[in-house]
Amino acid sequence: MSSSRRSRSRRAGSSLSSSRSISEDQITELLSKLQALLPESQTRNGAHRGSAARVLQETCSYIRSLHDEVDNLSETLAQLLASADVTGDQAAVIRSLLM
Repeated sequence: MSSSRRSRSRRAGSSLSSSRSISEDQITELLSKLQALLPESQTRNGAHRGSAARVLQETCSYIRSLHDEVDNLSETLAQLLASADVTGDQAAVIRSLLM
């Protein structure tokens, strides 16, 4: 996990833990916001998914697919850098841009 992901996780966790309880309306609102972040293909042709469990399940699946995509792109980039005539300085600049 990258340091930026960890810091976002800590911020999100601290804001949730600071509130003692979350109302059902707040949960519904948060689920709607979460659902809106999912691509249309995840919403079964745009239909309402219904249960909170289903929204969370689909969100987890989507996050896993994003992680897989990042891994694949990282591997592709590493292969391109290895096959290209890239100097150490150029590779360092590319790495710094990706961080």
